[in-house]
Amino acid sequence: RDVTFTAEKGQILGFLGPNGAGKTTTMRIITGYMPASSGTVKVAGFDIFEQSHEVRKRIGYLPENPPLYNDMTVWSYLDFAGRIKGVAKSDLREAIDRVVERCGLGEVRQRLCGHLSKGYRQRVGLAQALINDPAVLVLDEPTIGLDPRQIIGIRGLIRELAGDRTVILSTHILTEVQQLCQKVVIINRGRIVVEGLLPDLTQGQSLEEVFLRY
Repeated sequence: RDVTFTAEKGQILGFLGPNGAGKTTTMRIITGYMPASSGTVKVAGFDIFEQSHEVRKRIGYLPENPPLYNDMTVWSYLDFAGRIKGVAKSDLREAIDRVVERCGLGEVRQRLCGHLSKGYRQRVGLAQALINDPAVLVLDEPTIGLDPRQIIGIRGLIRELAGDRTVILSTHILTEVQQLCQKVVIINRGRIVVEGLLPDLTQGQSLEEVFLRY
């Protein structure tokens, strides 16, 4: 309801809110996964509803549960993801090699997705989101269920990915937002209740105090 916010190029935006607040619904609308009842979303100047194909070429999405096919190898799955995202056949092998290296998947590239650990499944999910080198990356709880070492690895990767692209990061982990994000948006009961740069919101108080106030 009246959900309006902006994320700038090169920015990591933390998208926060309690369970059921509307975070996942909003991200599904941003990525074209589901339609909105009204309003619009613009990604890199393109309207998600009127120019959906142009938006999809510029966006990468990692949902809370990575959309892997368990009977495919990591390499064949990324090949499939690249083809359906429109990566040119001549560029596909180079794109796969790029995301395999970037996401630390070299030693499991020929392993079946169904045989991977939770940490590697998250990395493969991130790799498919990156296969088309998107300008905007939308991540829904990317470190949920991971052990501390895996969390550190994924956070470091997210930090590296920012700069040339915009990252929207939905998470329940406030320390993750403090470590990674420049801007914070808080949604509650379907409405945006806070939008601001992290340093401005936390002057003299913790992010937890800001979150609990709303």
